[in-house]
Amino acid sequence: MPERAAVEVTNLYKIFGRKPHDAVRRLREGASRDEVSKLGTAAVIDASFTVEPGEIFVVMGLSGSGKSTLIRTLNGLLEPTAGDVSIMGTSVGTASTSELRELRRNHVSMVFQHFALLPHRTVAENVAYGLEIQGVSTAERRSRAGEILDLVGLGGWGDKLPDELSGGMRQRVGLGRALAADTDVLLMDEAFSALDPLIRREMQEQLLELQTQLGKTIVFITHDLNEAMFLGDRVAVMRDGRVVQVDTPEQIITDPASEYVEKFVHDVDRARVLTAASIMEPGRSVISLSSGPRAAMRRMRDLQTSAAFVIGPNRTLLGTVHDRAVMSLVTSGESDLSAVVQDDYLSAAPETPISELVELSIESVLPVAVTDADGRLLGVVPRVTLLAALGNLPASTGEIATVDPPATIPIDVITQTLRATGADAPANAMNGAN
Repeated sequence: MPERAAVEVTNLYKIFGRKPHDAVRRLREGASRDEVSKLGTAAVIDASFTVEPGEIFVVMGLSGSGKSTLIRTLNGLLEPTAGDVSIMGTSVGTASTSELRELRRNHVSMVFQHFALLPHRTVAENVAYGLEIQGVSTAERRSRAGEILDLVGLGGWGDKLPDELSGGMRQRVGLGRALAADTDVLLMDEAFSALDPLIRREMQEQLLELQTQLGKTIVFITHDLNEAMFLGDRVAVMRDGRVVQVDTPEQIITDPASEYVEKFVHDVDRARVLTAASIMEPGRSVISLSSGPRAAMRRMRDLQTSAAFVIGPNRTLLGTVHDRAVMSLVTSGESDLSAVVQDDYLSAAPETPISELVELSIESVLPVAVTDADGRLLGVVPRVTLLAALGNLPASTGEIATVDPPATIPIDVITQTLRATGADAPANAMNGAN
């Protein structure tokens, strides 16, 4: 039996104004947001999505897109005009006051943009506040608060007051308070947007680190495109109250659902989002070890390459062979291809971000091999494909190609791309069979 969704939003509408239900009726009949403006302001229009347990689900949109209204319907701060919101199986829209209170106490906690700390309480008391509401004993609250403060990097700061902390530290307290409550779902409304860029990046990285340990279900609201792409397992893009696409960050970048989404993600830092799995190509210049030297020579000749990857049973990557070494075996009549197999390739896991592939690509004259945990060859990332992905350029396929940089990408574009990712190539880095 499939696991129940942590959050389920079904045909949700939220209209502010004099005649909200009339506005919903008109919208369902096909009217635009502007056409119903005299009846009310349509903040959320026919939104539907699910959030799976343990998922970071990011809602991204520009100011006025409806994302903040959406998150306020998730915990019952706003009542849906139509449609439904369900948290851990409880309908928020139809829940009684006592049911909502129970939901917020045990199933949903929230991290706010402007910290929302209690100024007269210590850091530890702020972190333990949710536990106090739940009726947890004083001793257990203190113990749990200490554990959480260590977890968010604030060990030793428990006796301080909020105004003694920096902005980043106060946001850690807010995050710690939500974690201490140990609820099923965390709602984070522009939680990092008030922070300086460097601190914001640190908080993003810490959230991902905490997620690997705790596996919380997180709904994260942001207007920052790179933040959404960096944090989200899946991302919902909103425009004018509507959810226009829900997909993984990679899918949104590589297969935008509309021209609006395509323009919206045009300037995203692709090096932080795309992975080896999303840009790899099927390995064409691949030889089975049992094929022998003559078959290897024919394969390289047909593909006009000077090297090939060698695989064993179950496509386990064993190494590479080069044309001169294989030719020497053919000339001498040798049939054991393993005699010339070399370990001169570099490999990456499927989830490796392409920012890390740049350095590997520079160091290797061959395409970067993408292998799974068992060492099986899944695909390859030629340098031209990597550069095309970084620069959002059309890629020219072919794994082991010419010794010169691809003619389709000017050398200044290559240099600028490598520098933009923090990897300055040596002068001869592009020389080689890649």
